[in-house]
Amino acid sequence: MSQTSGPARIAAIHYYPVKGLSAQSLPAVTLAPGMGLPHDRRFAILHGASSYDPEDPVWRPKTNYLTLMRDEKLATLEARYDPDTCMLVLNRAGKPVARGRIDTATGRLLIDQFLAAYMKGSAAPGPYKLIDSPPPAAGAPHGHMFSDIQDRAVSLINLASVHDLERVTQRPVNPLRFRGNLHLEGLEPWAEAAWVGRRVRVGTALLEVFKTITRCAATEVDPETGERDLPVVKSLQRGFGHVTCGIYARVLAGGMVTVGDTIGPVEA
Repeated sequence: MSQTSGPARIAAIHYYPVKGLSAQSLPAVTLAPGMGLPHDRRFAILHGASSYDPEDPVWRPKTNYLTLMRDEKLATLEARYDPDTCMLVLNRAGKPVARGRIDTATGRLLIDQFLAAYMKGSAAPGPYKLIDSPPPAAGAPHGHMFSDIQDRAVSLINLASVHDLERVTQRPVNPLRFRGNLHLEGLEPWAEAAWVGRRVRVGTALLEVFKTITRCAATEVDPETGERDLPVVKSLQRGFGHVTCGIYARVLAGGMVTVGDTIGPVEA
């Protein structure tokens, strides 16, 4: 479908410091070539059956970590990370329940101890351990992301597509269910899929869209209540004949992206 008469714009910018935990919003972000958003999915929570080895850090599938796909209780925690101080604060119902400077062994232990108690009874066995991404390559803000895919990517969500999904669910759909980095407004529903294989300009950055995002059971979880309350994957299949929502893009040329910036394909 074609774009509406006005240009598409960035409606919101989000990053997720800890895989499986809540988003943090930004008014603007500087993107670097070949990287995702700074500190996005920088941390993850290992479980006792994980095959990820911090001493030999290579990308592993999301089943190696606590995620909303299996552990919806994570959605009841609000994570706030300060990159300047390395302080991670976990809130529940608006009140802090754990905090620690995760550049220190003591700080990480405090977070791990809280997770051991809070996630007791999870389908994923303990112990649970907060881990950082591997050491950065020269000039990079951090190493690989604990992303669902091996590529360092930026994820984009078309808000019109999410609203169109509401015709099928007959209920409001919070776009945060899709855990995207850049929310787009001003596009027709599902128009973003036509961007796959194309370059797009946003702010002063240049991206290349390389695939649509296949959705899983994590989208069933209400990001505010932690309830598994909406069959998003089945609704996508029933209503549209696919289970994708959103697109992945690589950063080709870095630059600043600000809420309100226009975004759209550029001619080759």
